[in-house]
Amino acid sequence: QVHLVESGGGLVQAGRSLRLSCASSVIFFGITTMNWYRHAPVKELELVAGITSAGRTNYADSTKDRFTISRDNAKRTAYLQMNSLKPEDTGVYYCNAYRTDGLGRSVEYWGQGTQVTVSS
Repeated sequence: QVHLVESGGGLVQAGRSLRLSCASSVIFFGITTMNWYRHAPVKELELVAGITSAGRTNYADSTKDRFTISRDNAKRTAYLQMNSLKPEDTGVYYCNAYRTDGLGRSVEYWGQGTQVTVSS
């Protein structure tokens, strides 16, 4: 059962933009925090940006002036607008959905990832 599907990755030159989308079929999307992570070569998984159900956002220091996360609850979709891309932004980008249920248990889903490659 697929819950999150990312799209929008690709190969771009440094300085250009990409917009990633994460289409969700998770229930209770409206109360789910949506995050974007990336896994760069020889690096650990890194939280790039997150947006809560209330619309509060947080970003990694390396992306906060260039990336914008947003969500459309009606479309059950999260987005990551990436501007002024740099070669170090290269990696596999994963969509993550997180919430807690009525008993306080974590409910979490991951997408399959989309490759972003930025050439210099």
